Amino acid sequence: MGAGKTTVGKALAKELDLPFYDLDWYIETRMHKKVKEIFDEQGEEGFRKIERNMLHEVAEFENVVLSCGGGTPCFFDNMEYMNGQGTVIYLKCSPEVLFHHLKMGKGVRPLLLGKNDEELMAFIREQLERREKYYMKADNIVDVTLMESPDKIAITVNKVKEIAKREQ
Repeated sequence: MGAGKTTVGKALAKELDLPFYDLDWYIETRMHKKVKEIFDEQGEEGFRKIERNMLHEVAEFENVVLSCGGGTPCFFDNMEYMNGQGTVIYLKCSPEVLFHHLKMGKGVRPLLLGKNDEELMAFIREQLERREKYYMKADNIVDVTLMESPDKIAITVNKVKEIAKREQ
């Protein structure tokens, strides 16, 4: 969450002339509800089941760039499944940069609602500690800690593009 998956994904899709899908947006379109509404109605467990089903649905599409939510790889067999379906790239980022990105973000993120700065930083550190073991199973890792300007975003996109082309 906040690493730049959507930013890099959209730019990569444009560079490769492929369709881009954000899994959360796909879920919202298919379910006709916002992710927050699904969380409110079904809790995280209900959302994760829907997310898994939608991941499998999108994985059937050919030649697409998909940005998954930060929790997607951590539930069920999602990471193993993704590695088996295509090129998976973990956009690795420091907690401090994630904090900055999430503070500046305009979207509503159900897991962050009501947190002050100290709670947000603690949450980010805890999530990374819990999730890193899943993220590190990705076939590829790209450090995006310094992705703070359009030029640096372009460098990251080029790195990701080279990985994607190499594994096609």
